[in-house]
Amino acid sequence: ALWPAAAMEVHTSKEVDAVNGTNLRLKCTFSSNSPVSQHLSVTWNFQPEDQSSHEPVFYYFKEPYKLPTGRFKDRVTWDGNIERNDVSIVIWNLQPTDNGTFTCQVKNPPDVGGTIGEVRLRVVQKVHFSEIHFLAVAIGSACVLMIIVVIVVITCRHHRKKAQEKRIEVADTEL
Repeated sequence: ALWPAAAMEVHTSKEVDAVNGTNLRLKCTFSSNSPVSQHLSVTWNFQPEDQSSHEPVFYYFKEPYKLPTGRFKDRVTWDGNIERNDVSIVIWNLQPTDNGTFTCQVKNPPDVGGTIGEVRLRVVQKVHFSEIHFLAVAIGSACVLMIIVVIVVITCRHHRKKAQEKRIEVADTEL
């Protein structure tokens, strides 16, 4: 027998690293076999690394609802756009206790079953200097290379134009 394909598909990154104390947009998008319903709901939950029970993070039904209590109170904001099938959130002031798995579940009646997006967050203390240094050197080198290429192209065109003007002058004097 053939199993019907999931009508609701939810897409997230598998893993994300972020620096302690920064803000992070947890991206979650969905696709549905049905048009977006006025009864669409989005539930974000969190499970810490110690595998203790799931905690609510955020809820959306017709409008975003912030949580009145919990570790994410006043630290999560809606950053989605339902018309674009985007149900993302932003977590403010990341902390090491935010390490764990976030789940994004979307229900769009009649599509209420399907995949649930999962993203594992790892909060790191800081980006290693070597990584920042490497990135700065790579970006700086690319910029310098582009400037050199532009200067060479402009110089070649200038010399070509001067040579062409000289040939025209010589041709005019010979006539």
